[in-house]
Amino acid sequence: MTPPWIDVVYGTRPEAIKCAPLVAELQRRDGIRTTVTVTGQHREMVAEINASFGIRPDADLDVFRRGAALAETTSTIFSALSARWADGAPDAVVVQGDTASAALAAVAAYYAGARVIHLEAGLRSGDLRSPFPEEGNRRLIAPLASLHLAPTGAAERNLLAEGVSPDDIVVTGNTGIDALHRQKTHPQRFDDPAMEQIAVGAERVVLVTVHRRESWGGPLARIAAGVAEVVSARPDVVAVLPLHPNPQVRAEVRAAVGGVERVVLCEPLPYAQFGRMLGRAYCTVTDSGGVQEEAPALGVPALVVRETTERGEGVAAGAARLIGTRREAVVAELSSLLDDPAVHARMSRAQNLYGDGRAAPRAVDAIERLLGVSSVGAGAPGVAAAAELAGIGR
Repeated sequence: MTPPWIDVVYGTRPEAIKCAPLVAELQRRDGIRTTVTVTGQHREMVAEINASFGIRPDADLDVFRRGAALAETTSTIFSALSARWADGAPDAVVVQGDTASAALAAVAAYYAGARVIHLEAGLRSGDLRSPFPEEGNRRLIAPLASLHLAPTGAAERNLLAEGVSPDDIVVTGNTGIDALHRQKTHPQRFDDPAMEQIAVGAERVVLVTVHRRESWGGPLARIAAGVAEVVSARPDVVAVLPLHPNPQVRAEVRAAVGGVERVVLCEPLPYAQFGRMLGRAYCTVTDSGGVQEEAPALGVPALVVRETTERGEGVAAGAARLIGTRREAVVAELSSLLDDPAVHARMSRAQNLYGDGRAAPRAVDAIERLLGVSSVGAGAPGVAAAAELAGIGR
């Protein structure tokens, strides 16, 4: 009997990080043929993640061109995926999250007759324009999916409210926490000696990651300037700000904080090195969804520089604060966190808000049931029990 074929499609660094544990678990199981297709959205960064997890893509669509309009990129991805499956569609296609690669792969898979499996399903900000275009992308994927792998009970409730059948939803935890657990057991020295010096130094580190499209322009400049103002007044604090690959974003950051003492601009950090710096940080200022998940697991307070967030669990638990993008708010909230030990202590209690590192086995158990390969997982806890143990249940 020919085993069912699953094609896992991704294109960005966050997708690669969260798909890697799932790919590893799928390849560990018998009875499923698993392939990996990369779109090329974050070429170098995805290659680094694949190499670190030992993943060799089966197809590289190489469809992204610097400066291409969103509509052009969308059309190219769809055409390339349709061509990839022209001689026969997979039995199922796994998409992760809310990127252009995920949304277009879901539509292309649906058109090809393949079942869509949505990893990290059910996240909602409630605002179709924020984050843009991610909120629209994930809402587009939901009605096409045959299996919704929700990271938390809150995500499950969002899907149920939209009319998704409970039989099609499994709460697994977030595979990003699986990847984080693996990274913690494989620490790396920094390629940049300046980063290594900061990591072993005595200063309190503020790790700043601001990359979302809606942050570009005025918000990014305000956030960076606010961080610089706070750091400049505190000799024992250093801010580390990895630069976005986009030249426009780099220029905005350099204009706002270039030359400010103890605000260190660096190239994007490889995944394991970024995880090490996050674990070393006193706090993080971020608009990143992944960092909002990772920081609580490491006991690192997060100041979320967005107007809305689809990851409200961290805010509700007190591990994160949603502070917006005004310079005054950044200065006030970051100053409070740095100057009041009680505030820092309350926010820095490590919590398994988004998973316990066993999301991938639960996800593959659910995929096997969908495809009729197996009704029992390979040694993984039952889904309901595992979700309860992870603190992510209903």
